[in-house]
Amino acid sequence: MTMLASSPVTADLRGHRVPLDLYIDGAWRSGSMDFGVVNPATGAEIARVVDGGASDALDALDAADRAQAAWRDVAPRARARLFARAHALLLERGEAIAAIMTLESGKPLAEARAEFALSADFFLWYTEQIAHLHGTYASGSNGGYRIVTTHQPVGPSLLITPWNFPLLMIARKAGAALAAGCTVVVKSAKETPLTCALFVETLHDAGFPPGVVNLVHTTTSADVSSAVMADSRLRKVSFTGSTGVGTTLLGQAAPGIVNASMELGGDGPFVVLADADVELAAQQAVVCKFRNAGQACVAANRIIVHESIADEFTERFLALTRELTVGDGFTDGVDVGPLISERQRDTVARLVAEFTDAGAELLAGGGKVAGDGFFFEPTVFRVDTEIGDLCNRELFAPIATIYRVGSTAEALAFANDTTYGLAAYVFTRDLSRAIAVAERLEFGMVGINRGIMADPAAAFGGIKSSGLGREGGHDGISEFLEPRYLAITVDESAGLAS
Repeated sequence: MTMLASSPVTADLRGHRVPLDLYIDGAWRSGSMDFGVVNPATGAEIARVVDGGASDALDALDAADRAQAAWRDVAPRARARLFARAHALLLERGEAIAAIMTLESGKPLAEARAEFALSADFFLWYTEQIAHLHGTYASGSNGGYRIVTTHQPVGPSLLITPWNFPLLMIARKAGAALAAGCTVVVKSAKETPLTCALFVETLHDAGFPPGVVNLVHTTTSADVSSAVMADSRLRKVSFTGSTGVGTTLLGQAAPGIVNASMELGGDGPFVVLADADVELAAQQAVVCKFRNAGQACVAANRIIVHESIADEFTERFLALTRELTVGDGFTDGVDVGPLISERQRDTVARLVAEFTDAGAELLAGGGKVAGDGFFFEPTVFRVDTEIGDLCNRELFAPIATIYRVGSTAEALAFANDTTYGLAAYVFTRDLSRAIAVAERLEFGMVGINRGIMADPAAAFGGIKSSGLGREGGHDGISEFLEPRYLAITVDESAGLAS
């Protein structure tokens, strides 16, 4: 049984009021089922949110479908004003959102604040683009008519967000979809539903019309997604998560020819060439590897270092790694928070055992941190020989692996020896070499002398098993637009004689 209310049931968490209900058709919806949200730094339950099912998701799609025509026709400036109000409200609520993000995801508060700032910047970028979604006008190839191309919203869209960047993913997806004129059904990650709820509440308070934005929390993701994907009214799915789940969703999208954007797994090679600035490379590698406790699809998965500087790099990387402080994200000075769950921590422990059994040399860390919460030591392995699929498996963990190569060509070959193609990194002082190597890396994004690349104006995404489509920049909005071609007959002599 479900009930609608103008105001949600809430929990008071660290002094902030957080909605616990679903949000469908402009109203908060309670339910008879709920599930617990756990603080990974303590292992304790912090709140219980409504556990939506397939029927709730279909109700959300009903609302999105009803609202689509009117939302599509909202004038660009009017839509941009809504976005501007939402952006202003986001900035007012930044500290609350960052605190809740740390509470449910475990990431250090400094990282949560940085994620909030980037998310707000993405939303602002889309705000600024709404009035600039232009078409084209041209003469027909042989004359006699004109070619007019416009861009129309794809239609109701399902946005499936992950737990590792709970605000950035919904801001980036929903911002693009709503800017393009699409209504949305958001399915939050069960580990981090509260951050999503605060974002959707902000859009509600900014005045987004009923049905334009809908939010469903659930512990039965497969049932919810498959029900919505099978409905012919759904015209778009945007998913961030594992390649396995992405593959399933693409299969579900095929019968209805549902437009799909997929941001999937990664196996980021971090290539340090012989002439690299070792100090810069080591500093950026630590950030790129251990940010969010290694739980990022763009993390440095394999650190590939030229043998001439491998010892120097390894020594410096180890020193910086040992300086990292592991702990509760609300504690000052903490660099690395907990893993998202006990299950994830057990998976990391098994990975350490696999590397050890395969002959990799453990240089630092390697164990669980005693006490409450799901903490794991920042871990470093030196790997002298390739170890089967461990060399190109997405680790998604605070485990750094350092490999030596004898040449740039060998580094390139090893970097490209993977089914993934999301993010790669190259460090060298030679600009020509940087460009030459970057152009040969089979990845959608390449960071040159930097380990962080996300930017609102940039096209974020990968190739091969890392996904389809892009998020961010003009490409991000284009993912939610379909071109429409109008062929207009023109009598080119009309009116010229009068």
